[in-house]
Amino acid sequence: MDKIDRTTKYAKQVLSGNIVAGKLVRLACERHMNDLKRSKTRAYPYKFDEDRAERYLDFFKLLKHSKGEWAGQSIELELWQCFCIGSTFGWIHKKTELRRFKTVYEQVARKNGKSTKMAGIGIIGLSVDGEQGAEVYSAATKRDQSRIIFDEAKRMIQASPYIKKHIDVFQANMSMPATNSKFEPLSADANTMDGLNISMGLIDELHAHKTREVYDVLETATGARKQPLIWNVTTAGFNLHGICYELYEYSIKVLEGVIEDETFFAYIAQLDEDDDPFDEANWIKANPNLDISVDMDDLRRKAEKAKEIPAAQNNFFCKHLNMWVNQETRWVNMQKYKVCEEANADFDINQLEGADCYCGIDLSTTTDITSVNLEFPLADGKYAWINHSFIPEDAVREKERTDKVPYSAWIREGWMTATPGSVIDYDWILSYITEQAKKYRIVELDYDPWNATQFANNASNEGFICIEIRQGYRTLSEPTKDVEKLILEKKLLTFGNPVLKWAMNNVVVRLDPAGNVKPDKSKAAQRIDPVMAGIISHTRAMLNPGAVDLNALILSDDWSL
Repeated sequence: MDKIDRTTKYAKQVLSGNIVAGKLVRLACERHMNDLKRSKTRAYPYKFDEDRAERYLDFFKLLKHSKGEWAGQSIELELWQCFCIGSTFGWIHKKTELRRFKTVYEQVARKNGKSTKMAGIGIIGLSVDGEQGAEVYSAATKRDQSRIIFDEAKRMIQASPYIKKHIDVFQANMSMPATNSKFEPLSADANTMDGLNISMGLIDELHAHKTREVYDVLETATGARKQPLIWNVTTAGFNLHGICYELYEYSIKVLEGVIEDETFFAYIAQLDEDDDPFDEANWIKANPNLDISVDMDDLRRKAEKAKEIPAAQNNFFCKHLNMWVNQETRWVNMQKYKVCEEANADFDINQLEGADCYCGIDLSTTTDITSVNLEFPLADGKYAWINHSFIPEDAVREKERTDKVPYSAWIREGWMTATPGSVIDYDWILSYITEQAKKYRIVELDYDPWNATQFANNASNEGFICIEIRQGYRTLSEPTKDVEKLILEKKLLTFGNPVLKWAMNNVVVRLDPAGNVKPDKSKAAQRIDPVMAGIISHTRAMLNPGAVDLNALILSDDWSL
C-alpha cells in the first residue's frame, strides 16, 4: 500500500471523523479531495505534487524551537499544519509548475503555534522557494508586531547550524547572499511601504488592522513575481467592518463554492453555528493544537470566568474559540449587582466620615448629566461609592420624556441636584465637592481632561490636587474589569443609589483587538455618567487598596457622631 502524503492524510482523517473539526475545515478538506479528482482530468490546470509538498514539510525538521519547553528540539509539524503548508506549496500549475495558491487566509485561536509556523514559512521564502532576489516581509500595522515572526525566524536560524551557514542574520534584516534574497519586518508606521517587490508577505494578526493599507500595499507589490504568496494569519476579532472580516467572509464563499478562486486557500478553525461554546468537546474545532501548545486546564479556567463576566465571555469566544463577535457587550449582570447591593445593605454610611476618598468627576456637556463619585478604599478589600449627579433644572422635564426615568423623584430623594437654568453650572459641582471635603478627606480630584481645563484650574485654586484620567482603552480597561470583579465578589458598596443602578444597567463595554475594555452606551438616552465617575475614581483608588480601616478610624480622635 502506497504511503499517503501528510496533506491528504489530514483531509481524509477529518472527513472520516477521526479528527474532530468544524464545518469550514471540513469544507477545506473536501475541496482538497475534490481537486485531487479534478486534477486527473485534462481540463483542470492544476495538480498536487506530493513529493514537493513533503519536501517543504521536511524542511521544518532542519529548524529548531527557540524557546519554551521545546527549546532546542527540531520542529515536528502537527498534521493540521501539514495540511495548510502542504496544500499551499504542493498544489502547482501543470504546465508551468508554478505555485497555484497566491493568497492564504488562516484563522485559528490563540496559542496554536502561529508564530513558529509562520517563521518557518518565512525562512522557506528566503532560502528554498526557488526565487532569485526573493523579498520576504513579515508585516503588521506596528513595528513591534511585525517583528514577532521576524524575530522568531532569527532565533530559529541561529539555533539551526545547517541553515545558519547559508543565511546572514542582522538586527533588522536577514539575507541569503547566494540568491541575493532578504527577509525583513515591515510596518505601516515605518514609512517604507513603497517601492517593494514582494515574493512573500506574511501578515500577522490581520484582525488588528484597522485599515486595508498594509494588505493592499503587499498585494499590489507582488505584480512582478511569477509565484508570489501573501499568507494572512489571524485570530478572530471584534471589527466586523475591517479587511480581516472581509477576507473571512470571502474565504467562506470560496470554501462553500459560491465564489470560484483557484488561487485562494482558506483554513478557518472555529466552532460551528449551533455548537455549545462551553462544551469542552467543541474546543478542539478552534484549537487544533489542543493539549499540545494549548492547555486544556487554562481554557477551562477562562471558560469559568467567561460564564460569570460578560466582557470576559466575548474575549473567550473571540480569542480562544476563534469566533467573530461584536465589539459591544453588556457589562454588568444586574442580578449580580442586586446581590451585591443586598449583601452590603446594613453598612452605615456615617462610618465613612473623616475617611480618605478619591473624587471621580465625569463632566458632561453643559446640557447633560454630570456626576461626581467619592470612592473609599476599605481595609477589608471593599470599596464604597458615594455617587451624586447634577442636571440642569430647565431640562428635567424634557430629559424625563426622552430618557424615561424619574429625575424629579431622584432630585427630591437627594440622589441628584437640579442646578438653576438650562445648562450645568460647573461652579455648583465645585461647591458640592468643597462641601464634601468638610466631611471626608478628599485625596485628589480625578477627571477626564476633555472640556475640563477651566474646572481643573478652579479646583486647583481651591487647594485640590487634580489628576487627569484620559478615556482610552489602556487607561480604563483595568479599573472597568476590577469594578465588575468587585460586584461579583460583593465588595462594592453603593448604598442603594437608584441613579447609579440605572446607569449600571445602561453600560456596555467595547473591546479593542488586544482585549482591553472601555465602557460605553448603546443608545444616546442611556446615560452612564454616574458609572463613568466611579470608574474614573477607581482608576486611582484601586492603586491604594485597604486605605481605610474603619475600626481604627472610629477609635481615633478624628471621628465623632
